[in-house]
Amino acid sequence: MKNKYYHQLLTNNKKWVTEMLEKDENYFKRLAEGQKPPVLWIGCADSRVPANQITGTLPGEIFVHRNIANMVIHTDMNMLSVLDYAVNHLKVKHIIVCGHYGCGGVEAAMQNKSLGLINKWIRNIKEVYKDNYTELKKIKDERKDDFGDGRIRKPQMPARNLLGHHKNSLPQEKNWLKSRKPWTQEVFLGGLVIIINS
Repeated sequence: MKNKYYHQLLTNNKKWVTEMLEKDENYFKRLAEGQKPPVLWIGCADSRVPANQITGTLPGEIFVHRNIANMVIHTDMNMLSVLDYAVNHLKVKHIIVCGHYGCGGVEAAMQNKSLGLINKWIRNIKEVYKDNYTELKKIKDERKDDFGDGRIRKPQMPARNLLGHHKNSLPQEKNWLKSRKPWTQEVFLGGLVIIINS
């Protein structure tokens, strides 16, 4: 069964290569020359929200870092290395932190049970949840767009997750980068929340 799945992945790849070459015979030659993406995308590792597909971009157009619940943590050397490389070497102009509804990492943080190693990773989200507990408990159904009384809700936990742990972390990352190497260009920071079921 496993070999069948791997075979299908390789077949899909060959088909994709053929399609890309039919559209542009020099596509892979240009791609091999290097990358100059204008955007660093920090997104969730969830398989339903791949950056290139949901933005309609091609390989080489977005520099991507993904992890559970799109976390930006000032002690995460993997994320810091991606950020440093994107800003100081690739010279990206935009950093987008993208979350989504139905995030398993956020949902896990809202539970009061031990989940093993992931507990350490999502502890910052747990803090955001704790700080906004009263308001978040008013939501009758996370999958619906209202509080149960007709009021349209704004993106709640995914947005608060973005704002809560990133407003404290990103300035630290920016200061860390500045201390390592002066930024030579202006970088714009933005946040998105994807609604998967729409």
